[in-house]
Amino acid sequence: MEITAGGRFEVRITPTDVGRRVSVRRLNPDREGTERFTDTVGVLASWNEGVLLITARDGRIARIAESDLVAGKVVPPAPARRRGPAAGFRELAQVGARAWQPVESEPLGEWTLRAAGGFTRRANSVLPLGEPGTPLDDALARVTSWYAERGLPAYLQAATGAEGTQEVLCAELTARGWVREVSAGVRIGALAPVGDQAADVGHQVRLSRDYDRAWARRYQRVASLGPHVRQVLTAGPSVWFATVAGADADGPAAAIGRCVVDGRWAGFMAVETDPQARRRGLATAVMATLARQALAEGASAAWLQVEEDNEGALALYERMGFSLHHSYHHYRGPR
Repeated sequence: MEITAGGRFEVRITPTDVGRRVSVRRLNPDREGTERFTDTVGVLASWNEGVLLITARDGRIARIAESDLVAGKVVPPAPARRRGPAAGFRELAQVGARAWQPVESEPLGEWTLRAAGGFTRRANSVLPLGEPGTPLDDALARVTSWYAERGLPAYLQAATGAEGTQEVLCAELTARGWVREVSAGVRIGALAPVGDQAADVGHQVRLSRDYDRAWARRYQRVASLGPHVRQVLTAGPSVWFATVAGADADGPAAAIGRCVVDGRWAGFMAVETDPQARRRGLATAVMATLARQALAEGASAAWLQVEEDNEGALALYERMGFSLHHSYHHYRGPR
């Protein structure tokens, strides 16, 4: 915080600093009425009518009354992560979009409206990679009507925590009544260490260009894999499905996974294991086998998306060398 030569705190930010990363300190009374200092670091998303909105790297938004500020300053951007391959947000967002393609899409400036019959928020949400080419309220009205025409709720996917992401947009959506429902982390790492994982689990991992009935029965996203679901799952630059057979030949697979190879990137999705067969290395075997296939096609870097509360998956991916690059959040429009 900024302290003057006289030892007093000083507020050195103004509304002209909207869009910049700031650190502020405010007085925040506790339950006993004692006033304590609270520090907040994030992007100053707005400063209107005496209220500041600051978006943190994890997408949480702090509302701070200007009258409560005791200190504040502009701070440098968050330091670049040292682990994993170098990657920009826009590159990863585009690679991720190609790996999980909608059934239909429509551009709105630098936004893309996507729909796939309601199968997953990713395929049924707006991907904003710039400006919509129209005032925000008009753009959101168009988004709402576009999804309503398809009998779908309006979702917008916004990211935080990396250069070029959309902390200001997150605050604008919140101010307009859009509700953040789900957050996930995009994690990246080198591909070779994933392929080097021990994969001898006593079961063969079978690779194919399409999924079969056993794979589909293990997949938990939907109860019925209709035509639009198949179109999403099989679309992509180079798609592979991995299956470990279950004990019952006619039942669901013991473990499954999906990988999309796209240039230097290999994206891992739908890695799932029979709850009764966990802690046997099946997920590791699936990912290692898919990684070796991706390495053979010339990929060198890996990415995946995992929800913030999936502790088991987070521990697995941490051991494999994945680290957080940025977070994305799905905002649902007002009902």
